[in-house]
Amino acid sequence: MIKGNFIDNLPRVYGIYTGGFLAFIIIMAIGEQMGMTSKAIGICFVAFTVAIYAIIGYLSRTAQADAYYVAGRQVPTVFNGMATAADWMSGASFVAMAGGIYFKGYGYMALLVGWTGGYVLVASLLAPYLRKFGCYTVPDFIGTRYGGNLSRFLAVVVLTVASFTYVTAQINATGTIASVALDIPFQYAVYVGLISILLCSMLGGMRGVTWTQVAQYIVLIIAYLLPVFWISNKMGAGFFPHFMLADEVARIADLESQFGFVKNSAADLATVPKGLAGITKAHSAVNATPWAFISLALAMMMGTASLPHVMMRYFTTPSVKAARKSVGWSLFFIFLLYSSAPMLATLSKLSLMDPNLATGIIGKSIADVQAIDWYQNWNQANLMFVSDFNGNGTLELNEFFMGGKAVVLATPEIAGLPYVISGLVAAGGMAAAMSTADGLILAIANALSHDLYYKIIDPKAETAKRLVVARVLLVVIGFAGATIAAMEIQGILGSVIWAFDFAMSGLFFPLVLGVWWKRANKEGAIAGMALGLASGMGYLIWVRNGGSGFLGITQLTFGIFGSAVSLVSMVVVSLMTPAPDAATQKMVDEVRVPSGKSILGKQH
Repeated sequence: MIKGNFIDNLPRVYGIYTGGFLAFIIIMAIGEQMGMTSKAIGICFVAFTVAIYAIIGYLSRTAQADAYYVAGRQVPTVFNGMATAADWMSGASFVAMAGGIYFKGYGYMALLVGWTGGYVLVASLLAPYLRKFGCYTVPDFIGTRYGGNLSRFLAVVVLTVASFTYVTAQINATGTIASVALDIPFQYAVYVGLISILLCSMLGGMRGVTWTQVAQYIVLIIAYLLPVFWISNKMGAGFFPHFMLADEVARIADLESQFGFVKNSAADLATVPKGLAGITKAHSAVNATPWAFISLALAMMMGTASLPHVMMRYFTTPSVKAARKSVGWSLFFIFLLYSSAPMLATLSKLSLMDPNLATGIIGKSIADVQAIDWYQNWNQANLMFVSDFNGNGTLELNEFFMGGKAVVLATPEIAGLPYVISGLVAAGGMAAAMSTADGLILAIANALSHDLYYKIIDPKAETAKRLVVARVLLVVIGFAGATIAAMEIQGILGSVIWAFDFAMSGLFFPLVLGVWWKRANKEGAIAGMALGLASGMGYLIWVRNGGSGFLGITQLTFGIFGSAVSLVSMVVVSLMTPAPDAATQKMVDEVRVPSGKSILGKQH
């Protein structure tokens, strides 16, 4: 029996949880040896982990506004770092990023550089100061710093556009995993994923989401790293393969030069299921020029420092100093996965291509490949496809097609690992997508309930009524996100990148200048948010409809255009209109002092 304060016992609580999860993996491995089917293993992994998260969410239920919105501001730095890492390492990070590197090349490592480097901006420009401010949400900071309901409302609009775009990608990822693990159609699986997400966040708000995300981080990091180390050791790349990446990439280049490429005709490609890609030497626009790489990394950095669900995590720490330390822990926990994604993509490709490995399929008979169990499973899920386009009966490099979402999920099976590892990876992917979706849906619902409903529509609303509104909004937003995700309008990675661009277009400079430029005023912030988001969105629509773009800014980096417009409009309008009053300027000075009580104090 654990005695004493829950916060004080966190290392022991999560130590027991980790031991229990490892014991569950061992039980599943024994079950596989005794004849347990792969479908049963997959169901057990997903069901067991989701049930644990639901129990944590239930035990964290609260009727207090401070606990619901900011977890009572008592989350220790290390555990907040783990929760932030889980919040951050989304379905895109876990499921889709290695797939992007696999198919599009190492130019996609611009995402790693940008997403990790963004935390330098978070630590140096924003997180400690927003924590000192003492707000509940990002629009809460905007509305109080600049004043007026319009500035607060526009911040809610930008937050909703960016976070909703992001959350559809996460529900897409949960749907993909649930459809494979539970053997149900994707269109239904997204709603299974949604129910799992709501179980974690509906009763406990930020407190429930925080302790669930710590548990989810433990699952997802074990699920990601274990296959990487196992496959690497099995293939002779060493137990810790990260230092051997250059050698393995050179190995892939040698293999590509050995195998022949089939020239796929339009008729050939028309037979390939939508969303699948082949192994080719083609490069994406991401690695076309140095500026393409730099601009994507820059957009992801600024987007990271603008995303409301990231900023919200630092509102939960006990102090300003703790917020700064928490960013450092976040970077460490994120690094553990991000440093491994390129290696996993490399090992996956080698597993398929290298004829010296038992798992290599390139150069083998098409009929033999089609008879492999893992191929049949993923082909039925519409995530793998092979066809003899040149009619020679042998599988060439670009006669094998795979969905980007399948790279991480299918690699353990392709590499010949026990199926229990595939079940573990599915559970890890589910944890990654659920943790981010929890944070995103909560960010939208909290902004709408606190900043729109409570601060603008009904300032006299009692706490109980505010929390009812927040919980109803959680369900409505989640259902809308699942419905959009089921339409598969955009891939997981593309949706995530767009979310960063939307966030930086409307929020980056209003947030940064709100802390670092006392002259920034309400009119400037309104112009910056409205024109930044509108111009960024307009640029995206223009490029998507065939516009050529300019300065190398693409549909993946349209936030650079939007944020530039936001900065110019905000500075020009602020200088053309009266400066903020003395009280506001004094408040900005006080925000930058790294000690003392929060600015808002008990105003909530």
